[in-house]
Amino acid sequence: MTDEQMTLGFDDLPDDACHRLEPGAVLLRGFARGDAPTVLRAVEAIAAEAPFRHMVTPGGQHMSVGLTNCGALGWVSDRSGYRYAPRDPLSGLPWPPMPTCFGALARAAAAAGGFAGFEPDACLINQYLPGTRLSLHQDKDERDFGAPIVSVSLGLPAVFLFGGAARRDRPIRVPLVHGDVVVWGGPARLRYHGVAPLKDGQHPLLGARRVNLTFRLAG
Repeated sequence: MTDEQMTLGFDDLPDDACHRLEPGAVLLRGFARGDAPTVLRAVEAIAAEAPFRHMVTPGGQHMSVGLTNCGALGWVSDRSGYRYAPRDPLSGLPWPPMPTCFGALARAAAAAGGFAGFEPDACLINQYLPGTRLSLHQDKDERDFGAPIVSVSLGLPAVFLFGGAARRDRPIRVPLVHGDVVVWGGPARLRYHGVAPLKDGQHPLLGARRVNLTFRLAG
């Protein structure tokens, strides 16, 4: 099967449409679009306090995606491994608090995806530039896999790769546009996932960038 055949088409879905990717995983088309200006202002404030950076993997490579965090815990990577930490390793200060608008969006999206009562304590903010990609991986550094992952896409379109329980499983390709939210948990919680190389373009709010907010219950 070709990549084109594996790509799901959502061009005709209206805003706020809910498309089931598989049991426990849904795409909420346009769910965050109305909140985007407020959310992006909050992202800029967070990045002013805790700038985007390219962390080092345990293998010694710099990640191509720029990242920062907010909330009680932040995801970090260095030669000693992947983990959550309460302080920014660059400044030694606690990560910026999670803005009220972030928590409200994450709770609403989780509930719409079938996971009521979600209370995230960490938000990983990734910044993608054209050519940037994220290889297939599992979100498994959290203590409790009972809570879902809520992923908010803003800015340039991207192709989300949603795979199976093993890295070798061929992923489906899910086109994402500004304001889309993907929620996965339950039987889909440990699915491999990633992002295909970002194509060049210009977005009215973010220019040649994509910003992704990933909410987790980490502690």
